[in-house]
Amino acid sequence: MRQRGWAAGWAVVVPVKRLSAAKSRLRGALPGVPHDRLALALTQDTVAAAARSAAVAEVLVVTDDPAVAAAARALGARVVADPPPGAGERPHEGLNAAVAHGIATVAGPGRWVAALTADLPALRPAELTAALTAAARAGAGGEPARRFVADAPGTGTTLLTTPPGVPPQPRFGAGSAVAHALAGAAPLTGEWPSLRRDVDTAADLAAAAALGLGPHTAPLYAATPAAASGPPPASA
Repeated sequence: MRQRGWAAGWAVVVPVKRLSAAKSRLRGALPGVPHDRLALALTQDTVAAAARSAAVAEVLVVTDDPAVAAAARALGARVVADPPPGAGERPHEGLNAAVAHGIATVAGPGRWVAALTADLPALRPAELTAALTAAARAGAGGEPARRFVADAPGTGTTLLTTPPGVPPQPRFGAGSAVAHALAGAAPLTGEWPSLRRDVDTAADLAAAAALGLGPHTAPLYAATPAAASGPPPASA
């Protein structure tokens, strides 16, 4: 992680649920691969790619899972625990609370902050750099607004960027692209296929494999019937 000029120095917050509760729709997607191991691999590839982005100075993982915490630290990320849950809190509310907590932890004068979902195993650092640079350029042009990157279907959100001094107002969860727009965030419209390819289902994982999985997820995928046509290429 390094700083390069006015578009660099970003802090990226990655909220991660306990592995036992993470990615429930992906359970059983890779026969013979324990669900916790697959969920952890998705996170590891996401964090590793974020840490390699030329625009990123710090990656902060927000989690209560000890395995995630250890893996994130091994990749050079800082880790903080989830905030205490609110009464009657729904899962997406806990996720947004984790994002807000992480952003509050890393925020500072002049600091740009982004929240990134933890299920981007094909993420290419250059695409994350391009999206963060686009957000910073828009802000430098006199539009200090929050911005977001929608997922491949266009309904969810994989990245939310926040300029210095602007409240993050995260709206992750079902229909988050519309929710973020209604809350005043503007969409970023670059191609960035690996940044938009989050993984919730087996079909999503196959689509990510077609882009090229990262080094933690690729071996798990390649050793299963899902990769019978051949292992996916390594992510750049």
